[in-house]
Amino acid sequence: SPHLVLRAADGHAGGNHEQYRSYLEERYLEEFDAWRARYSNPFKDLTGGTRDRNWDDARRISEQEADGVVAEVLFPNTIPPFFPTGAVVARPPGPEDYELRLAGIRAHNRWLADWCGLHPDRRAGIGQIFLNDLDDAIADVRWCHEHGLRGGVLVQPVPDDMPHIKPLYAPDHDPLWAVCAELGVVVNTHSGGGGMPDYGPYPAAGLLWLLETSFFSKRPLTQMIVGGVFERFCDLRFALTEQGASWIGPALQQLDSYHDQMMRYGRIGELKYAPEQVLPLRPSEYFNRNCWVGVSFPSPVEATARHDIGIDRFMWGSDYPHDESTFPNTREGLRRAFHDASEEDLRRVLGGNAAALYGFDLDRLQPIADRVGPTVEELSVPFEGIPEGNRSPAFYRP
Repeated sequence: SPHLVLRAADGHAGGNHEQYRSYLEERYLEEFDAWRARYSNPFKDLTGGTRDRNWDDARRISEQEADGVVAEVLFPNTIPPFFPTGAVVARPPGPEDYELRLAGIRAHNRWLADWCGLHPDRRAGIGQIFLNDLDDAIADVRWCHEHGLRGGVLVQPVPDDMPHIKPLYAPDHDPLWAVCAELGVVVNTHSGGGGMPDYGPYPAAGLLWLLETSFFSKRPLTQMIVGGVFERFCDLRFALTEQGASWIGPALQQLDSYHDQMMRYGRIGELKYAPEQVLPLRPSEYFNRNCWVGVSFPSPVEATARHDIGIDRFMWGSDYPHDESTFPNTREGLRRAFHDASEEDLRRVLGGNAAALYGFDLDRLQPIADRVGPTVEELSVPFEGIPEGNRSPAFYRP
């Protein structure tokens, strides 16, 4: 078929508070009602006339098809019960609020499983877990796997100022990674505030969060590689999303350089390394075997990075329904970023890679794409400018 199957590797969805209430355990309902009564939502895309894009099934399908998209990998977006802010940017819970926050993500996971079940061929939901308690995390991974959330699970970076949670590179988490590898559950990370420090009540806090979020969001890749997680669990699949891609090539080159020095000399500068501290494979080899990248609203520079990280590692995403999404101008965004890409590249990065990682059936989706998807010829026409009203970085970044 000349039509491309657009499968967004970075969609966001979530229920509203009334829906989440129906998925909470009964023993938490009284506390939930009190929490809900005093909660004020700070997010524009979760208020007003567009917030139902997160949960309105008919609207979601209609707008996605109008944008040429036939399937999505779904990260959380709204505010689950007892959360201080949106699910993607909220820091992990402390010991004092862990029980309620855990009840909140389990309500979200139940809602998500049912919502994805409305269109199981088109939606790969990603469940939420916390790393506070290993047994709870493993139980939630198993629940997500058993209930069809084939997007896997979302693992937050661990803030350095939360000593009650072990860092991602700590071997303490090995039982969790073992279960994910055994079941084929994809481990996902996403940009946002999960790994951010508490900046305090200062005027600069908001801007510092914005400036530093990219740094903290990138740390899980390095930590999982250097921590030997992929050496111990060679079948573990790890995806990092909405963090761009152009930084990954240089980062892997730096890691490989350090690794080569450790292998050759047993030291880097004044720091000595024993043989057992040196990984058997180069960091780039672990990336090529275990890692995928969901690249949201890519600019031409980000699109070109597919050659650096590997064509089979790169997965396009629109970031719907966020303000920075290419929606409703995804075709124009793809024309700007990929007009010079080969048909083989397009079929891989716009759908095939996500299908392989998250278990989409291309044969089931192709008839929908034949009806609503863009053609290879259409995307080969360059696009310049910014569509009226669209604020996506896809149109103004290099």
